[in-house]
Amino acid sequence: MNGDTYRARIERKLTQAFSPVALEIRDDSHMHAGHSGHNPLGETHFSVRIVSPVFAGMSAVARQREIYRVLADELRERVHALSLQAVSLDEQAKTIAYEVNSGN
Repeated sequence: MNGDTYRARIERKLTQAFSPVALEIRDDSHMHAGHSGHNPLGETHFSVRIVSPVFAGMSAVARQREIYRVLADELRERVHALSLQAVSLDEQAKTIAYEVNSGN
């Protein structure tokens, strides 16, 4: 896709599909060298944390399915594994409130 890295493609597609208020994408490929699905070119294993109002009322499985649907081309081409944390704004607010109240 016009020379973009897979990380950039993932970021663009998730942003377009989910309008996240927070999006963190980490390339973990280096930690999987020699493992199944590893490509010497890298960009095979990613961790994604996304906070979006779109996820309100959706189950964790439904969120995961939507993300996989949006990233179908990348998964078919080179991306071997995604570690996903997809949360709604409400869930994010509860997490922040808990951390503040517990002193974390």
